[in-house]
Parts: sequence; structure tokens; C-alpha cells
Amino acid sequence: MSGHSKWSSIKHKKGAADAARGKVFTKHAKLIEIAAREGGSGDQSMNASLKAAVENAKAANVPNANIDRSIKKGTGELKGDATVGVTYEAYAPGGTALIIECLTDNKNRTLPNVRTIIEKRGGKMAESGSVKFLFTQKGVVMAKGELNDEIELALMDADAEDIEVNDGVVTVTTDVSTWTKARDILKAAGFDIQEADMKHVPLQSIEIDNLEAAQKLMDLISAIEEDEDVSDVHTNADITDEIAAQL
Repeated sequence: MSGHSKWSSIKHKKGAADAARGKVFTKHAKLIEIAAREGGSGDQSMNASLKAAVENAKAANVPNANIDRSIKKGTGELKGDATVGVTYEAYAPGGTALIIECLTDNKNRTLPNVRTIIEKRGGKMAESGSVKFLFTQKGVVMAKGELNDEIELALMDADAEDIEVNDGVVTVTTDVSTWTKARDILKAAGFDIQEADMKHVPLQSIEIDNLEAAQKLMDLISAIEEDEDVSDVHTNADITDEIAAQL
């Protein structure tokens, strides 16, 4: 089972699905705002980045009112502090690597908050670049639905590199340039899109085969993800299936 598929399964068992969906809406709203601002236009026909951000949001069932409000904030029609993207790197207890992506309107708030969460649970912040080289970027689409041979073949024809199914969640890994194809195929087939984005995927994973270590790592990642400014947390930890079943 891949890392993203496994983390999703564990979170679902812990009842975090509803909270995660709320964060997905917030994340897309912030990404739309950034795309509208940096692209210099609220017109999707003139702003390719905004068009892509809106398509991603709609695939995740973000309400149109949220999308419109985010575009207006990005173009300045609605006032408010500008949202920017920042990335932090860290080590969890035991040395597994973490990449923490944030969308924030106040970096002076976000960094101390993230640092406190990590250090309080035995981890430590890392220098920029000291962790990122352990990962590569891939497109990852996670969706709930019934996978059949026809859909799987369509995904393979769309250059899917890996397809996994776990607890009703289909995880498709692609090259960074083709993940929207997989997203659109699953959306058209009636799947409920959980996540669809570019992700940091570890080049080599560190196996976690100890229940206590796995619980500490999950507690740390969950605490980081609960911060309102955090949009994604990536790790090179790979909890064994046996241990994952106990979480």
C-alpha cells in the first residue's frame, strides 16, 4: 500500500474525514485567491493558473460561492490580508522526514506555531533543502468509488503510474503533468474526489514497524494538520500494514 493511500485509510478509521473535507475547501479557496492575484486577472480565460485552480476546486465539490469569493479576494474586490504559500521542512522523532506546506496570510504566526507543534512532540525543524531532496513530485488523485476494469483501463491509458484501492479509496499516482486527466476520469465516472494535487512522494521510504513509534508519528502529523495554516504534510515514513491495522 502506498504512503498516501495508507495515511488516508488511517485517518478515515480515526474519523477525520469530515474535518479533512473542511480543510480541503479552505485549501482550494486559498489557492484560488493566490492564482487570481499572481495571474493578474479574475478572468479564467485570461489566467491559466486560475482556471486550473477553479477546476480543481470544482472537482473537490467546493461550492461556487466559495470560489467566487476567493477570486474577488485575489483581485482585490474583497479586502483582506494576502495569502501566500510557504514550505517548511522538519524531522519527526526517529528521524523520518516531513515536508509541511502552508497557505497563510501571516508567516510570522505560522512558523512559530508549526515549530512549537513539532518540538513539543519530539521533532525538530530542518534547514531549507535538507529534506526536500528525499522526495520527488508526483500527481496524486484520491477518490471514493467503485473501480472497475473499464475505469482502470482508462486511467492506464491516461498514463497512470500506479493505481491502488484501499477501504473504498482509489489512489492514482501520475506524472505531475497528467494528474488532471486521472481526476477528470474519476469525476466523470461518479467518484467522490478526496484529493487531487501534486504531492511530494518519497524516493525511498523509512519503514515503521513499531506501534508506539507509529502512534507518535501519527499524533505529530495530526497535530500539524490541525493548524489552520497547514495545507499538506508529506512524510517518507511507511507504516507497515500490520501496524497500520492496529492504529
